[in-house]
Amino acid sequence: MTGPEQLPETPYEPYALAHLDALESEAVHIFREVAGEFERPVILYSGGKDSIVMLHLALKAFAPAPVPFALLHVDTGHNFPEVLHHRDTEVARHGLRLHVASVQEYIDDGRLRERPDGTRNPLQTTPLLEAINGNRFDAVFGGGRRDEEKARAKERVFSLRDEFGGWNPRRQRPELWQLYNGRHAPGEHVRVFPLSNWTELDVWQYIAREDINLPAIYYAHQREVFSRDGMWLSPGHWGGPGEDEPLEKRRVRYRTVGDMSCTGAVDSDADTIEKVITEITASRLTERGATRADDKLSEAAMEDRKREGYF
Repeated sequence: MTGPEQLPETPYEPYALAHLDALESEAVHIFREVAGEFERPVILYSGGKDSIVMLHLALKAFAPAPVPFALLHVDTGHNFPEVLHHRDTEVARHGLRLHVASVQEYIDDGRLRERPDGTRNPLQTTPLLEAINGNRFDAVFGGGRRDEEKARAKERVFSLRDEFGGWNPRRQRPELWQLYNGRHAPGEHVRVFPLSNWTELDVWQYIAREDINLPAIYYAHQREVFSRDGMWLSPGHWGGPGEDEPLEKRRVRYRTVGDMSCTGAVDSDADTIEKVITEITASRLTERGATRADDKLSEAAMEDRKREGYF
């Protein structure tokens, strides 16, 4: 009688998630961590692609239950109509609560003053901070990614903000082994970035995989634009174009969306998601570096605004 048959040895292969699955898992973990640690979180939601992906991840994190957070949008009054329409459609479709902080209201009642260049992005900080303080939000989700801009590359996933909403890089906390420290004093809050480790290409590949609907301006279309400071801007009641800025009809798309006065379009034939991914793969400029005039005001424009309370 012989002994038990010996099974051949096989090399051990550790299980690893695919790249997009790993990013999704990390983001879902972050949403659940915040739900467990904080009392009144809120998601910044503009109707742009990063906030759309962020909402999609939040829906996955808590399904089949509803998302336990409200949404907050700081509306400059110069947003693209297509993006606002998408925002409102998604809010209604998922039965979400949306808080809107209006820059226009602050200008109308004298709390803010219009800038000479018509750009309102720098004016968002005061309405944002007052909305956070007024609603006692203690954690605020943002769609910022480290690949977008050098100041954002310094952020942790949990970014502590002081009682004035200000950001101090020296107060950033270590985040080893996906351990996040949400401790904060009364009056302080934490900004949370679930997409921090994603790239623009990751975002688009995830949009393709999950079949996520976006505003049409992210794809190539015919549009009247004019040239200013090396960017193609859309005309609007915000103050463009000037007398020496003739309109041209061009085939363009937007890589990022924000205030119409400082968000440029790029020449493009990418009218499908596959073509967009191919275009991004070949690009050597981040979307903010290529199309956001507000980041070009100075070498440290974004970092200065973050210290004042901006995202």
